[in-house]
Amino acid sequence: MSSTLPFRRSLPALAIALGLGLGMASPSMAEDRELLNSSYDIARELFAEVNPLFKANWEAQNEGDTLTIKQSHGGSSAQARAILQGLRADVVTYNQVTDVQVLADEGLVAEDWQQQLANNASPYYSTTAFLVRKGNPKGIESWDDLAAEGVELVFPNPKTSGNGRYTYLAAWGAADEQFDGDEEQIQAFMGDFLGNVKVFDTGGRGATTSFIERGIGDVLISFESEVNNIRGEYGSDDYEVVVPPVSILAEFPVAVVEENAERNDNLDLARDYLDFLYSEEAQRLLAGFNYRVNNEAVVEEFADQFPNTKLFKVEDVFGGWDQAMEAHFASGGQLDQLQRR
Repeated sequence: MSSTLPFRRSLPALAIALGLGLGMASPSMAEDRELLNSSYDIARELFAEVNPLFKANWEAQNEGDTLTIKQSHGGSSAQARAILQGLRADVVTYNQVTDVQVLADEGLVAEDWQQQLANNASPYYSTTAFLVRKGNPKGIESWDDLAAEGVELVFPNPKTSGNGRYTYLAAWGAADEQFDGDEEQIQAFMGDFLGNVKVFDTGGRGATTSFIERGIGDVLISFESEVNNIRGEYGSDDYEVVVPPVSILAEFPVAVVEENAERNDNLDLARDYLDFLYSEEAQRLLAGFNYRVNNEAVVEEFADQFPNTKLFKVEDVFGGWDQAMEAHFASGGQLDQLQRR
């Protein structure tokens, strides 16, 4: 009997504790919230700046609540696979449409995700550009120059990197325009272009390391935003950025991982986070990181920062990402055939 007495005597205290607990669960009481953003490899520094801005705005509108934002970074395709394998990210901010679409195909992201936000759910965009060494000793101005004899290239492997796939498709699309769709001339150009690749790293950060720290190659090919950020970090006097006259539109799609966000009770928070990327404040920050944006006021403010270039879409030249992936990057596709020459 004595063993039951402590429990009986604690009932009033327990009732009080339960009452307090119910009070704490009231909507009027403060909450600690946590959001996970799954993003691409070279976006670490970008979201290190975006997240505090969103946190400050969100907490000001949700007085008393606190928010922690966590990041998961890696190759865009690898990040998508991690979500399929159980990573409970609330939102994705990727650099290739197919990596969001694979989540939509599995029911984790809404089927109409590209219609849920402006600009095909791409709050910012970029293109593919070149980083060359001081004085541009090889005289690189266009894609055609990259196929010249004696020019050594560094960019990520298109088999493993969305960044690398954009580079490959940008080169093909530029050749398609130059040779007016002549397949034989396009393939000859691409053979020379790929033959000049000195290092095929698995991702954008690895390619930067090869070019900057290991001193390999004459040209690093990456997103315009990335090559400008690299130049700013490693020395504007030591490197130059070349934006070719024709290049590809590189979209950076975002989406709510609805199944995860609902399980995490974060659906509204996740939507707010992605909406914030379209705000003038965030757009100005994105432009400061050398991404192109669509906010008219910010576009005008940063007009001198972005050279004019003719941008084509994947759909314009290849029919869409599904067709491009199948024709060029699948086993036995154009990339494999060109590399066997």
